Amino acid sequence: MSLYPEIALKSVNDVIKNPDLSPREAWNNNAIFFYPDKVSSQQKGCPKSTFLGLCEEGLVKGIKSGSYTKSKLNKRYGIEAVGYLRSQPNLSESELWLLISHKSHNEQMNVVKVLFNNGYIQL
Repeated sequence: MSLYPEIALKSVNDVIKNPDLSPREAWNNNAIFFYPDKVSSQQKGCPKSTFLGLCEEGLVKGIKSGSYTKSKLNKRYGIEAVGYLRSQPNLSESELWLLISHKSHNEQMNVVKVLFNNGYIQL
């Protein structure tokens, strides 16, 4: 089971508790915490870039917009997913992904859905 949704939630909470902590630092710290023995999982870019892209655009409650990622594609995936969820909140991760891309899903929608379902996405 993927731990990226937990990393995203903990990262938001960490930044809310400590506004001096950047979303990138929070994600990196939590990736190490949740995947202590899996460097490749700690460094996986797609879910991280989606999370940072949402933060960058000011879409995550409690996190100021800023410059957090260089990824344009995963950021776009996250933003598009939020748009779909605003009008169709019951879409599953796989349904969302099919609306956005025909590539293989790589945990991006898991991050978006957990933030949305837990009330962290600005509506």
